[in-house]
Amino acid sequence: MNKTLLSLALLATFGTAQAAEVKFVTNAAYPPFEFVDENNEMQGFDLDLARALCDVAVLQCSFHNQSFDSLIPSLKFRRYHAAIAAMDITPERAKQVDFSDIYYENSAVFVAPTGKFDGIDGLKDKTVGVQNGTSHQKYIQDKLESEGLESRPYQSVQDALLDMTNGRLNAVFADTAVVGEWLGKNEGYAVLGERITDDNYFGTGFGIAVTKGNKELLDQLNQGLAELKANGSYDLIYQKYFPQ
Repeated sequence: MNKTLLSLALLATFGTAQAAEVKFVTNAAYPPFEFVDENNEMQGFDLDLARALCDVAVLQCSFHNQSFDSLIPSLKFRRYHAAIAAMDITPERAKQVDFSDIYYENSAVFVAPTGKFDGIDGLKDKTVGVQNGTSHQKYIQDKLESEGLESRPYQSVQDALLDMTNGRLNAVFADTAVVGEWLGKNEGYAVLGERITDDNYFGTGFGIAVTKGNKELLDQLNQGLAELKANGSYDLIYQKYFPQ
């Protein structure tokens, strides 16, 4: 092979490798969707799903961990290609990033000490913990602060739940699945009121966020999701974390 052909071959190989590399970012403090295990490895429903997507789409993927409120800014500054972090698809976020097809239908609930409050109305003039930068925080700010409910932001839902158990919070507002996971390990607490599914905040579902305009990656992820659902792999991952 002459030098010109060798150079073209190397360039083609390099270009392919670059195109196939995808940097995912998450916030690994939101079990069962994402968490760090005893071996300091990131695990969870979202991580398993993303790894399966990378396999079927033949993508070389790496996974990175940082705070939830920095995920969208990191995509906008192109530090990462995609974020998978139990992120609700909302009109406000869709102005900043593009979203994959929905991969999980979501709702949100309040959790509080059992029998302490008579419904959500009982939280008037009380303090509720939320994860900073989430739809839960915005929902309270938009819908409930005018009624006297105060939100207190935390870096993670786990920190808010810990403060509630220590008596420093009256309740916590988070995703239904996350609350269910926590309630299974903690007695003396219960869901307060009904599940909330407001399409502007929760009911639309979770999507994978990608840098605005990255249609190639978005198409690969959507095709991968469709394939995982068609071949039964999605159901296996779902049953692992949300057994019936």
